[in-house]
Amino acid sequence: MSLAQQTRPLLADHTTLRVGGPARSLVVARTEAELIAVVGDLDAAGEPLLILGGGSNLLVGDAGFDGTVVKIGVLGVHEDVESCSGAVLRVAAGEPWDDLVAHSVEREYSGLEALSGIPGLVGASPIQNVGAYGAEVSQVITTVRTYDRAERAVKTLFPLDCQFGYRNSRFKAEPGRYVVLSVTFQLKLGSLSAAVRYPELARVLGIAVGARAPITAVRDAVLELRTAKGMVLDEADRDTWSAGSFFTNPIVDPEIAAALPPGAPRFDQRDGRVKTSAAWLIEQAGFAKGYGPGPARLSDKHTLALTNRGSATADDLLELARAIRAGVHTTFGITLTAEPALVGCAL
Repeated sequence: MSLAQQTRPLLADHTTLRVGGPARSLVVARTEAELIAVVGDLDAAGEPLLILGGGSNLLVGDAGFDGTVVKIGVLGVHEDVESCSGAVLRVAAGEPWDDLVAHSVEREYSGLEALSGIPGLVGASPIQNVGAYGAEVSQVITTVRTYDRAERAVKTLFPLDCQFGYRNSRFKAEPGRYVVLSVTFQLKLGSLSAAVRYPELARVLGIAVGARAPITAVRDAVLELRTAKGMVLDEADRDTWSAGSFFTNPIVDPEIAAALPPGAPRFDQRDGRVKTSAAWLIEQAGFAKGYGPGPARLSDKHTLALTNRGSATADDLLELARAIRAGVHTTFGITLTAEPALVGCAL
C-alpha cells in the first residue's frame, strides 16, 4: 500500500475557515481498501487519528493536532436506475457533495436539489444530517457503509440505525467510532422537485409552500439564496471563509419558547419542544452582521457565520463565538450549541 503522505502539514490549508495548527502527519487514502487499512493500522498502533473530509465543518485549534490526519480521497458513483424504484446512487465518501447534487439535477433525479451549494464531501452528509431549505439528507439515504473502529469491521447501517435528528446522528453521538466509506441514496425520477416546504425558497420560486417546481429552478434559487448569504465557497469572498452556520438552531422546552419576545420564530417539533432561530437570537442580542473588533467577525451577509477576514486565528474565532454565546444566554437564557466539530479547542 502506497499512500500520499505529508509531515507537519498546516491544517489551516485543509479547512474552509483557514485556521488550525500543524498535525504530526497527513495521509490521503484514495481507495476504500486503503482507507480501512490505514485506519486499522493506526488504531492498532495507538496513534491519535483525525478523519478529514472537505474541512468545511471543522475548527482546529492553533496548536494543531498531535497525531495523524487521514484525508478521504475515495471517489466513485455507482448508479442503478429503474422506473419503479427510481435512481439508487451508491456514492463514495470522498466525492464532493455539490458535484453529486449537480449530477442528480442534470440527470433529473429528484430529492437533493434543495441541498445545493453545501460544501464538503458526501461522507460527511450523514454525520451532520446536512439540511437546508426544508430538506435533510436523511430523507433520501437508504444505507451508510462504514468501518466500525470499535469492532474493526465493515458495517452497513440503515436509517433507523443512524439515529438521524436535527443536525445530528449516531455518528455524532459516537464521535470517531465510524468511518463513512460510502452512502447510498434513493431519488425519484422526474424533472420536478420534492415539495418545497421552506417559505423563503417558495417565495423566490414564486410558488406556494408545499408546491413543486422544476429541479433546475430549485437548484438555481438555492444557489442564489446561499450566495447572497455568503454560504457558497468563493476564494475571493472573505464572507465564505467560514464553517457555514456556526451555531445550530436551538430546540427548547415550550416554557422557554413562550418566554421569548412575540416576534421570535417558533417551529413546533414532534416531541413537543419548539425550535427557534439562532440567527434571530444573535441579532436580537445585539450582534449585527459584520460584528467583531478584529480579523474574526460575523459575516457581512449572515449572522450565523463566523468568518476569518484573512488573518484570524482559531483563538480569535473562539473568542468571538464565546462572546456571542454569552450575549445570547444573558439576553434569552438559551445556550447556543456549536455546529462545527472542534479539534484541539473548546468553547
